[in-house]
Amino acid sequence: MPLIRGTALVEFPELITQLGGDPLSFIESAGLDYADIGRHDRFISLPGGIRALEDASASLDVPDLGRRLATRQGIDILGPVGLAGRNAETVAEAFAIFDRFMAAYSPSISARMVPDPAAADRYRFEFDYLLKPEPWSQAIELSMGVVLKLLRLFLGPTYCPLAVHLPHAPLSSPDSYRGYFGCRAEFSEPVAAFTLRTSDLERRLPTDRLAHQTAIDFLSSTVGDYNTTTSAAAGTLIRQLLPSGAVRLDDVARYLDLHPKALQRKLTAEGVSFEDLVDTTRRETARRLLLDTDMSLDHLCRELGYAEQSVLTRSCRRWFGMPPTAFRKSAGARTVED
Repeated sequence: MPLIRGTALVEFPELITQLGGDPLSFIESAGLDYADIGRHDRFISLPGGIRALEDASASLDVPDLGRRLATRQGIDILGPVGLAGRNAETVAEAFAIFDRFMAAYSPSISARMVPDPAAADRYRFEFDYLLKPEPWSQAIELSMGVVLKLLRLFLGPTYCPLAVHLPHAPLSSPDSYRGYFGCRAEFSEPVAAFTLRTSDLERRLPTDRLAHQTAIDFLSSTVGDYNTTTSAAAGTLIRQLLPSGAVRLDDVARYLDLHPKALQRKLTAEGVSFEDLVDTTRRETARRLLLDTDMSLDHLCRELGYAEQSVLTRSCRRWFGMPPTAFRKSAGARTVED
């Protein structure tokens, strides 16, 4: 199943409520969990997110829903990818970071900067879904609206690209697109894109090099490039699936649209086994819930997918050297090393 971070729909509930709709109905009918919406530490189904946008647009008769939602979002939805890009030395470097690490936001998105074959002084920023669900026009317009906000963050609030290219027919009047993007809009194009001036991409940005390098180091160690994101995606899915108890290799492989053996190979290539990933995810979830909440042990067992409290006790002794209640009460619990 193609995935995207829960932050892809940040502000969706608030916008739908403002428009007179019921956000919960659109989210649940799309097969999504309301608790995952807006959260960077959760993946949601990309087709489900697209369906929520399309259904809401049609039901509420708001053809520019994606563009409206984009005005309420920003670079923060990208998490550490956004932090690294915001602190790059130039606009071009920021987009190179988005290209390299976009899989941390969604393994199913391609974002790339390519020379414009029609003009030597121009580039095209192209955005595409690697797995294309249909219909998807609202999601495309949401994404391009967010990219426009990034450009204006980097180049000033009145910045306008030379052109916007959309792979679908206009959803509202063509003039509304010019008003929104500030440039000519071309429709039914092969891929969504902006045409940009090379000189704009060379503009230098105010940067915090320490923040930039910290974010890059984090992304490189935990995500890497497109072919090293499987363990991160699998770990997030395991965390979400723990309460159901459905955390077998087959279950996670199905959500990732992989054969179980293919998932095993990818994890092995990243130096982790599926069993270790499940155990590590359980341990870190238990640590967080024991230290940061007053959740009952019975409830904690359910969150970890354990049928009996005795299993939780044995696991905590193995992880932390003491049973769960003692770990929670221990004055030095927060400094216990793995």
